[in-house]
Amino acid sequence: MTAMTSEKSERLLNLLIMLLVQRQYVGKERIRRLLYADSTPDAFEKMFERDKEELRSLGVPIEVGTADKYFDDEVGYRVLPDSFALPAIELRPDEAAVVGLATRVWEHATLAKATTEAVRKLAAAGLDVDPSALDIAQPRLAADEPAFEVFWQAVCERVPLRFDYRRPGEQQATTRHLQPWGVTRYGGRWYAVGHDTDRDGERVFRLSRVEGKVHADGPAGSYEVPDSVDPREVARRLAPGRSSEPAVLLVRSGAAWPLRRAADEVHPGVAGPDGSTDWDRLVLTSRPVGLAEEVLGFGADVVVVEPVGVRAEVVERLRGLGAAPASTGELAGGRP
Repeated sequence: MTAMTSEKSERLLNLLIMLLVQRQYVGKERIRRLLYADSTPDAFEKMFERDKEELRSLGVPIEVGTADKYFDDEVGYRVLPDSFALPAIELRPDEAAVVGLATRVWEHATLAKATTEAVRKLAAAGLDVDPSALDIAQPRLAADEPAFEVFWQAVCERVPLRFDYRRPGEQQATTRHLQPWGVTRYGGRWYAVGHDTDRDGERVFRLSRVEGKVHADGPAGSYEVPDSVDPREVARRLAPGRSSEPAVLLVRSGAAWPLRRAADEVHPGVAGPDGSTDWDRLVLTSRPVGLAEEVLGFGADVVVVEPVGVRAEVVERLRGLGAAPASTGELAGGRP
């Protein structure tokens, strides 16, 4: 499965880059020679049509136009950077700090390497490329879950998967079988959405609860994704909602405004972990999903007091980032 999904993923990425960095429409024949050289004409037509539709389903605006100004019947394709880029986003200082921290912490070097190699190959082939068009893809927030890539590749290739999954409160993981429809982010967590063949229904699986290796459970293209499926809507509907267990946080004065807006109670001037009274005590009676991840974004300005599970999760994730034990305990609101 890995070889096939890697090949498909690389081809889609190369096609996107080719259409994005071109200064004019790229003819179909040139695309075939550079990206589908090993395919027969019939196979190329089928693969190219599927790849175009897959990119469009991901929100890539592929334009169709005349590739040769002297021959109107020469069809070409391109992606205008201006139409592909996100509009300007204005952030408040506290929101910008969170995004800045996240972009420094979560970085995915695999795509950067693949992009550089693709542009090099296109330039070597004599194409007039504009590498600056790729600036719209930086910086990026990528998934930190080990299982993310294999699930994402399985979605691209329509490959059924078999994996061990441990639900909250379970002592042992159970083997699950899934036809993945998509991978999406909800409440600060990554989820795989698809058809659970064991239970014959749509299900969501939090990637952080997948244990061990993920295995192919059938050939590529062995199932179809329903046209009406929106993975984000399924995740919102089926993923665990807001917890009824309240959260208690210590927040440095003047910091973490998003958490303050979500708080039901704010008690100013309380003693903090540094011994000063320059802290406020926040109570969130219905804490949001992904609270630990949100707390991490504020660094040492937020300390988790309760619940113990969220505090332990913060400790674990800080350790994963290589934090020193002393600072880990302080940020988590106590000794680990």
